[in-house]
Amino acid sequence: MGEKKSNNMVSGERTVLTKANNRSYSLRTTVPTGIAKQFDLKDKDTILWKIKADQNGGLMIVVEPEPRKLKKEKKNKEVVE
Repeated sequence: MGEKKSNNMVSGERTVLTKANNRSYSLRTTVPTGIAKQFDLKDKDTILWKIKADQNGGLMIVVEPEPRKLKKEKKNKEVVE
């Protein structure tokens, strides 16, 4: 019988950073397909980038998809204020 593919998070993906524009230091990258599918990411979704310390005093970058419902609530709050 064929082996069923796991839908678990992809690990070990590598992407390339490119300059967002010539006037800033911002960089862009591509979210790998496996990660986009795992978190159901769509065009115009946002992700939150955090820098955290690990148990050994090292630093790590944590990337969290922002739930769509939360984004809508924030947008509605800004319109009301």
